[in-house]
Amino acid sequence: MQSKPTTANSLPARIAALIFSLILNACGNALCITSNVGSGIWTASAVNMHAAFGLDVGLLLFLIGLANAITNQLLIRRLDIPRFVGEIIFVLCFSYFVDLFTMTFTALGIPHLPWLVRMFISILGVSTFCVAISIYQRANIFMHPNDDTTNILRFMYLKGNATASQLIDFVPPIIIMAVTFTITHRVDAVNIGTFYSFLMNGILIATADKLVFPKLVHNFKVNK
Repeated sequence: MQSKPTTANSLPARIAALIFSLILNACGNALCITSNVGSGIWTASAVNMHAAFGLDVGLLLFLIGLANAITNQLLIRRLDIPRFVGEIIFVLCFSYFVDLFTMTFTALGIPHLPWLVRMFISILGVSTFCVAISIYQRANIFMHPNDDTTNILRFMYLKGNATASQLIDFVPPIIIMAVTFTITHRVDAVNIGTFYSFLMNGILIATADKLVFPKLVHNFKVNK
């Protein structure tokens, strides 16, 4: 478990970290999408719900984010309107940058590269968004609601264990994909990148906490 910091970072430093990591996260997800060798498990669950129910993937990702934001209010055991609004704003900005990077990487020809090259790009994408998650979780201004869920679980319920919080967070999308499998009899968007994400998310985030911008401490307070 990482030791608790005695001082927090300045607000300008935290805002800069938030902006940088939001863009970095979108870039990593776009790499996974355009490489088409597996995406993060929550994104994969949205793709499978699209296959089962026909709803737009973007809408499903927003609804997932909304559900996560509501869950976070329950987990912190109080109503925090600024936190809720900030998470919804993050989802909207994140979606815009994902679309922008996806169009750029598609134009650069990533979807047409050999499978082995795309596999490494997918792994790079997962690693990139894990680093981004580490940065904006530490900045702790607002973040993707799903990542705030793991942050809350980590510090309020799991004594700082990043790996355990990520594994618990993976349970709902796995259940979703099990349900959609009974309807479609297939599992989409699950490949090497997804398994790498499942195994390595928590480890990569915990490692990035120590190695990437180590002066950016965990600005997390139970009673924020």
